[in-house]
Amino acid sequence: MQRRSFIKAGGMTALTGVVAGCASPGDGGNGDETPSATETAEPYSVSMSPVGEVTFDAVPEDIAVYMSGYADMLVALGHGDALSAIGNAGRYHTDHYDELDGVDVDTSELTNLVDAGLTRETFLSIDADLHLIDPNWLTNVFEMDDSDVEFVSERAGPFLGNTIFRRTDAWHDYEYYTLYEAFEKVAQVVQEQDRYEAVQSFHDDFIDRIEADVPADGPRAALVWGGDDQPTSFSPYYLSGEGTNKKPFRDLNVRDAIANSDVDALSTGSRSQIDYETLLDLDPDVLLVRGHEDKTRSEFEETVVSFMQNHETASRITAVENGDVFRGGPLYMGPLQHLFTTERFATALYPDAFEGELFDRDELASIVTSDSA
Repeated sequence: MQRRSFIKAGGMTALTGVVAGCASPGDGGNGDETPSATETAEPYSVSMSPVGEVTFDAVPEDIAVYMSGYADMLVALGHGDALSAIGNAGRYHTDHYDELDGVDVDTSELTNLVDAGLTRETFLSIDADLHLIDPNWLTNVFEMDDSDVEFVSERAGPFLGNTIFRRTDAWHDYEYYTLYEAFEKVAQVVQEQDRYEAVQSFHDDFIDRIEADVPADGPRAALVWGGDDQPTSFSPYYLSGEGTNKKPFRDLNVRDAIANSDVDALSTGSRSQIDYETLLDLDPDVLLVRGHEDKTRSEFEETVVSFMQNHETASRITAVENGDVFRGGPLYMGPLQHLFTTERFATALYPDAFEGELFDRDELASIVTSDSA
């Protein structure tokens, strides 16, 4: 559905509200300058486009998200237990938590918004303190409209979020945020600025070390969605885009085989499909296929890669010939997912430069679980 945006950036919002929760909040005023929760019990505000400013009188106890990158942010900040709903449970990949001692999230009780239906009734039944969801995502992609969003905001909790995973939607004509800019906003919401800064420092050190050994001119890669075990058509992405789910490829200097072609990238307004003939014309060095994050590398090779190697056209693509076909990574990227995904692509794309574990799991886990982060 193509609907008008709920709120434009730069204006005052009708959704500004006060959220009650369970923990002590921080200082009032500008959300970018909120001190830690232990310093004060005064209301505090967080501002994020397109909604604007939302005032909290306590840290939200129950939070609904659509895009699982925001769920990963909450887990990274030690607030995974606040999750009450998620947009598409099948796209919330949590295997990386298994490698972090003491880090876990129980997804069994989360409301799956896609299964339940994106309606005002669903949101009212969840009754979340906060909806960490861009309202424009709901009004442009689903059947909700402005009045539904306002209705839920007034009777449950307000909305605060930004569609950051891609930048190809015509309706998103307001400010975007990088992964860590959005992560910082979420840290302000749950009053975990110190923990955010510790994760950011860990990330910066990791990326600095990676970039020192990454070639300036990486491989030409095509990023597509093809969720079948024997895919014959694909939804194309601009791998070089600035959406958060492309961050690992930017960090690793991977070049985009699609961006400068006449192929349109996937967006709300474009549901373009390409086949193996188009991929052969593009002839990428590396083919990245999304929709298989629930598979191991060997499972992916035994299904998708094996099918391509035995397909008359696909087998002639350089990436297939050379065995450089990989799972494409999660669609909705959070900070912890980004670290593990970047490590995975670094070792796959540059095996001569990287191998094994590229960052300290115990150190990262201690940041997430520490009471003094």
